[in-house]
Amino acid sequence: MKNRYLLLALSCMAAFSACKDEVAFTPDYPLNVVVDSTLTVKIDASQTYQTIDGFGASGAWTLDYIGKYWSTSNKEGIAKALFSSEIKDGQPQGIGLSQWRFNVGGGTAEQGDASEIEDKTRRGECFLNANGSYTWNKSIGQQYFMEKAKEYGCDQFILFAGTPPVYYTKNGKGWSSSGESANLKDDCYDDYADFLATVAQHFTDEGYNISLISPVNEPEFDWTGGQEGSGWRNSEVARIARELDAKLTEKGLSNTKMLLAEAAKWYFLYERGDAGNNRGDVIREYFDPSSSNYIGNLEHMPNIICGHSYWTDMTWNTLYDYRSKVHEAAKKYDLKVYQTEWSMMTEGYEDCPVYDESSYMDISLAMAKVMYHDLATANVSSWSYWTAASQEQYSQKNRFYLIRLIPAGGDYGDIEEDGTFSAGKNLWVLGNYSLFVRPGYQRIGLTVPDQNNQFFGTAYLSPEKDKLVIVYTNCTQKSIQIENTFEGLGKEVGDYEQYTTSASKDLRKEPDYQKGLIPARSVSTFVYTLK
Repeated sequence: MKNRYLLLALSCMAAFSACKDEVAFTPDYPLNVVVDSTLTVKIDASQTYQTIDGFGASGAWTLDYIGKYWSTSNKEGIAKALFSSEIKDGQPQGIGLSQWRFNVGGGTAEQGDASEIEDKTRRGECFLNANGSYTWNKSIGQQYFMEKAKEYGCDQFILFAGTPPVYYTKNGKGWSSSGESANLKDDCYDDYADFLATVAQHFTDEGYNISLISPVNEPEFDWTGGQEGSGWRNSEVARIARELDAKLTEKGLSNTKMLLAEAAKWYFLYERGDAGNNRGDVIREYFDPSSSNYIGNLEHMPNIICGHSYWTDMTWNTLYDYRSKVHEAAKKYDLKVYQTEWSMMTEGYEDCPVYDESSYMDISLAMAKVMYHDLATANVSSWSYWTAASQEQYSQKNRFYLIRLIPAGGDYGDIEEDGTFSAGKNLWVLGNYSLFVRPGYQRIGLTVPDQNNQFFGTAYLSPEKDKLVIVYTNCTQKSIQIENTFEGLGKEVGDYEQYTTSASKDLRKEPDYQKGLIPARSVSTFVYTLK
């Protein structure tokens, strides 16, 4: 087996030389292909799971500055990397995101230093003015990337807010001094709901599909400073949901639904955990008709619950444990699950315990484990990265970005100064899914013999059943030859293309002689044509 591909490649080279001396056969990769082991994997289309609604990321916070201050060529290059689905000469030009999250700011940017949020990139402009009028050229940088997303074919836009407008908050700030309770004046719930619905209406009128609007973010935290945010009790979330539902109906926004509740940790979906008596356990609280906070009957409340993959992601067993419980809790109420934010929040991951000693690919493989368990264990229908672009500081490497931003002054320079950018490994690993597993694809059965935390995969079938996509992650130090077997497809399996992300490849299409081989420390996507 180790010499099979070498002999094949050499034979091909000899044939080219014998038949046409003037043709120089120059493969894209070295011919000494080494196969360390072989795995036979069963793909079974009779086993069906969730339908995928999309993959996404958010424009918070730095992209507002990039869109406002950086050069057109840089802005267009970043947009292309995020949203393009074009593949040129075997190299994808972008990762084809199908969902985009837009941060609706609360007015801390207008407050400036008076906001008491030290980092200016964590302040947000507000469309609403103190006199009740609206100014729609706020967050113009974010709007630039929203426009580019639409141009490239992304058609699901999600509005999310960390805080109500500062005009409505108890302390006049975008952060909270109210502890676990909402930083929203008691007589301003309808005002906040009207604000969110008005923003949704504006962008709908501009031609954007505002599919979802999220009025609260990580309500289990108190958010006492550092960025826009507020804690919310479950009863307060239910109250703002009812008010927002009425406003969306009033404005005729039948296609815009609410998205709740951006749980800060997965376990808040099914238990109180460390959130206190008035927060957490949100699936039961919002979807059990016997609950005083029941909102499952609202017109604009879809059968969707969402949470973030932070803090429950450091080991394989932890990943499985929490996400299996999420799946069981959601299944009880027939809910879809969305994962709406992830980045690497802390050190101590089993495969990269210390950032200084980890490679960029190490961190991306840790992300691949999170994605696998979110998709295969929690059965999420949507998966989104947190900040699409960020500077690299404090030895964080690629923990917090898909695209690295380097202002003119370097990693610690002023974000308002034009600079350079580069696509990170996280971008391409996400692209192993987002570019090929499109909205409407359904996850189907995939069985790896003796699956463990070093090699795993998932499979997806297109709605037309003419495409089969398989994503494998190989965390081992050895290359693995895959031999796929197929059941239940009802169609002939044709040829396939393979795209690999590794330390040396950025979602690169593999040449024919390399197909089927998954390199060490890599993520590979197989795209089959079905006839």
